[in-house]
Amino acid sequence: MSEEAGKFPPRALLLITTECPHCDSLLASATTLVKDGSIGILEVINVQLHPERASELQVRSVPWMRIGPFGLEGNRSLGELRKWCDKAANAQGMTEYFNELLMTGKLHEVENLIEDDERHIEVIAELAADPKTNIHVRVGIAALLESLQGSGVAHNIVHELGAILQATDARLRSDAAHFLALTESAEAIPYLEQCLRDEVPQVREIAAEALAELQAKLLGKRRQV
Repeated sequence: MSEEAGKFPPRALLLITTECPHCDSLLASATTLVKDGSIGILEVINVQLHPERASELQVRSVPWMRIGPFGLEGNRSLGELRKWCDKAANAQGMTEYFNELLMTGKLHEVENLIEDDERHIEVIAELAADPKTNIHVRVGIAALLESLQGSGVAHNIVHELGAILQATDARLRSDAAHFLALTESAEAIPYLEQCLRDEVPQVREIAAEALAELQAKLLGKRRQV
């Protein structure tokens, strides 16, 4: 079991500079978390001396801190850091992290996380199925699935997205139909055909458009072979 999975406190990485006005505060909070056992290992790097680390992590401003798998920009309170330490110890933490990234438009960071571990695509299905997921996050999900087209990664959540078509919320069913078209998977076709019989006209309309879009993409792929 990994440290991020909860057996051990998470590792943390903190990037600072000498002149940074907020770095001292974040460093003090991080040290407190090490002392009380919320963080197991803390690595602190002055990126003025080692700019290559900031480049590797694509960090443009400091302070910046990574707790487990979560990259956090800017100054954060001790309480907020402690919450991210707790999230690193449970599976729900990644869902909350993706939600924050998509809410703030950090699509590229989500793409990188999924590229590093394709299993993270399952988080996208969880967010799509949650009626409390914000509209901005739902727009981000669509953008993410579009960016992943051609990779085949979204094939892994076709059945999870298809299951959303059983939701009582018509908005969720509409979104799921749209998302299914973006998976570029033939396995999505039966779900969309089922959705053509939805009781809500708007859902049927979106499903019809999604089905036509998906079939056109699949036909185009076959012609390229």
